[in-house]
Amino acid sequence: MDEHTDPTRSGATVSQGLHGVREAARRDKGLRFTALLHHVNEGLLRDSFYLLKKEAAPGVDHVTWGAYEQGLEERIADLHGRVHRGAYRAQPSRRVYIPKPDGRQRPLGIAALEDKIVQQAVATVLNQIYEGDFLGFSYGFRPGRGAHDALDALTVGIVTKKVNWILDADIRGFFDNISHEKLVELVELRVADRRVLRLIQKWLKAGVSEEGQWSETKVGTPQGAVISPLLANIYLHYVLDQWVVEWRKEFAHGDVIIVRYADDFVLGFQHRKEAERFLEQLRDRMAEYGLELHSEKTRLIQFGRFAAEDRKRDGAGKPETFDFLGFTHICGTTWKHGKFTVKRKTVGKRMRAKLQSIRAELRRRMHEPIEQTGTWLKQVVRGYFNYHAVPGNLPRLSTFRREVSRTWWTTLRRRSQRGRWTWERTETLVNRFLPSPRVLHPYPWERFAAKHPR
Repeated sequence: MDEHTDPTRSGATVSQGLHGVREAARRDKGLRFTALLHHVNEGLLRDSFYLLKKEAAPGVDHVTWGAYEQGLEERIADLHGRVHRGAYRAQPSRRVYIPKPDGRQRPLGIAALEDKIVQQAVATVLNQIYEGDFLGFSYGFRPGRGAHDALDALTVGIVTKKVNWILDADIRGFFDNISHEKLVELVELRVADRRVLRLIQKWLKAGVSEEGQWSETKVGTPQGAVISPLLANIYLHYVLDQWVVEWRKEFAHGDVIIVRYADDFVLGFQHRKEAERFLEQLRDRMAEYGLELHSEKTRLIQFGRFAAEDRKRDGAGKPETFDFLGFTHICGTTWKHGKFTVKRKTVGKRMRAKLQSIRAELRRRMHEPIEQTGTWLKQVVRGYFNYHAVPGNLPRLSTFRREVSRTWWTTLRRRSQRGRWTWERTETLVNRFLPSPRVLHPYPWERFAAKHPR
């Protein structure tokens, strides 16, 4: 690393010039930056290329990471020249679909390789401004923050604040409905460099290509584009985050908490009337920016330290649950002292969807060497445990491992012509390859306290 670079929390390097942008943005929250594109130099473009996933699927250009690396210096010099002359043209995203846990298809847009490089470079520059602007309860796609930090913050907030009502909100097709016009207006609050704004507009208007057919995109930013998470965070920073802070100051008399991860957010309220008022005004706020809350997926539920007692008194049954970032959140009590806590377990339909995809892949690999399949399964189960192994979720992890084992046994029996593959033989393989379930994450308040010392 040379003397002109600083390490960032994401592991990339940031030049002294970009460090100056970060400091200026931090000092003056109203400052508009008129000259940013010169930071997108050949060095940053090269670094941006090496930050991309090597094995990612190619876009409409059919150019892979490995192919582009051949003659990289000449390619980067040419790309840099085009970006700064205004000759760079954004290509449409290649539309693909991935299955969602509920059986529907999620559209993804795969950008061309050079678009990814330039988007990554511009995102690095803009992050110097916005990382100082984004609020503490925003966790998605930010350096040094992850889904488990958001989950910790939510649990700690519910347990330590006076939360009696949870608003589990869902924005209908958020990425597909971002207003281009409003987004550019919001970016312009901090960015006055016309060349950077033109780049963003090029990416928004590049359109999508599906089975060779191009179609225009008048709204939305493609999920899968490198720049999309940052643009989404900028949009919701102004549309939601800052507005929630102002609303809380003006209207709330009781406690209000919020945790947001990209377009997925949960709020907790002390008073029901305030929660209902907020929800009504939130709908209007979203509509102003071309967004809509999903009527079936947005719910206000009684949840918190008094929920079980209050619902029992009213004859309403157990407190309802809500899902956030792959976990069902449940009102519970601690095993030792019987105090209120939030229990979490893997969302059932998510687990079923994962098991289904493993079944399909095992069928496909039926005739591969057992060693090879076992190594693959080990990676899959370990990856699943790495995310889901939170305190209190061991029963679900055990169920997951058992179902994977049973599926593998079924596959091995089908492959064995005489059906002589016994469970005992499978059990030996399972114990050899599949990790045993154990808690890998600390209790939420332990990690939260470590990251946010008072």
